[in-house]
Amino acid sequence: MKIVISGFYGLGNTGDEAILKAIVDNLRAELDNPDITVFSLSPAKTSKEHSVKSVYRGWRHENKEKVKALRNADLLISGGGGLLQDTYPTKFLFGPLPYYLLIVLLAKLCGTKVMFFSQGIGPVTSKWGKFLMRAIANKADFITVRDEYSKEYLENLKVTKPETVVTADIVFAFKPTEDNVAYASLGLKGDKRLVAVAPRPWFDHEDEYIEKLAWVLDELIEQRGVMPVFVPMEPPYDTNVSKKVMAKMKNASKTRLLGDSFTPNEFYNFISRTELTIALRLHALIFAALSNVPHIGLSYDQKVESFLKRSGMWDRSFPLGDFTKEALLENALYVLDHGAETKEMIAPNVDVLRKEAVRNVDLLREQFLDGGR
Repeated sequence: MKIVISGFYGLGNTGDEAILKAIVDNLRAELDNPDITVFSLSPAKTSKEHSVKSVYRGWRHENKEKVKALRNADLLISGGGGLLQDTYPTKFLFGPLPYYLLIVLLAKLCGTKVMFFSQGIGPVTSKWGKFLMRAIANKADFITVRDEYSKEYLENLKVTKPETVVTADIVFAFKPTEDNVAYASLGLKGDKRLVAVAPRPWFDHEDEYIEKLAWVLDELIEQRGVMPVFVPMEPPYDTNVSKKVMAKMKNASKTRLLGDSFTPNEFYNFISRTELTIALRLHALIFAALSNVPHIGLSYDQKVESFLKRSGMWDRSFPLGDFTKEALLENALYVLDHGAETKEMIAPNVDVLRKEAVRNVDLLREQFLDGGR
């Protein structure tokens, strides 16, 4: 089967690169020798890292190659992740929403089947964005979404023609291999109690949450002797925010900042060694859940809240714009002091999510191979 994968790839975002690794690994595990091409901003790097064919994703060049890849393909996978949204300004042909939908339209014009794969939908608030969703997303042949919220959002956008099934984020089917590279880079001696911290920039609440987070981390260092380690999932943006948090801390010398050149597998293995992960980044939280590490999220988006409800940690987490430093500290201390019972609570929830993530590929096979469409 010849498959083209379209997403936010080759731009250095750890979450999206983890999505791509999970899709490729699971396609190879579940299908018979799939022929995979990825649209990427860094095609040479993507091709080398994943042993796939790769074509430049933007419109500036290699457009003939994109058309050729789609004409030769049996299926376009659009996803996963939060591709279909207009949080960032959406103009006539610019912004993520028009780009991904135009790739879908191009695939359909080439006679290629389309599957929206493990996607998180929204927000889509502009009139142009809503029009594009009705006009183009309804041309997809099949859709899986990573939470019930996304399915309801599609229905509200009048995207009702393709069958839509709720599964889970494909990263729950991530296939890690053991390595020690990220941890070893810190040069630590002895058994440190590590807390992973994965911040990100955000428009409205950045300065406020940075102040609160810095205070909480100082208190955790003083009260429990932990070492916070910042994990920049999307450098340089997360690296810069991490440095801002450290600049507000009185115990910054007792923290560490991971380098920004690690692979998703290396970040996963580091997070798996921590006692607690505090994060805005969705896939840092998913890495924690996958390795049965208790996690507290600061939700800047519905996708983060939806995940935390499914993992069982929403009661210990907060909306980004609505939490106090005292409450965050209280919950972080509780989780550190009750790690075993928290892990016991998380484990069965994650097992369900893992099975639902693998189901994305099972559904692909059913729809497009086993006597499907």
